[in-house]
Amino acid sequence: MTTTNSFSSFNELPLVLNAAQLAGVLNISRANAYNLLHREDFPTLRIGQRMLVSRDKLVQWMDGQSNAQ
Repeated sequence: MTTTNSFSSFNELPLVLNAAQLAGVLNISRANAYNLLHREDFPTLRIGQRMLVSRDKLVQWMDGQSNAQ
């Protein structure tokens, strides 16, 4: 299942994203989204078996990654 999202800003994203939504936002595969969600430095929110990321934490993490060298 392919999900195509068109957002003009991060403020239009849902407050919490699942793997499919994360993949759509970052234009990566769902497998790569799950790889991110399993990383220790990624701000994954676990609720039962679900792995999610909040919009705000995603933006913070991306800012940190772009500044890391």
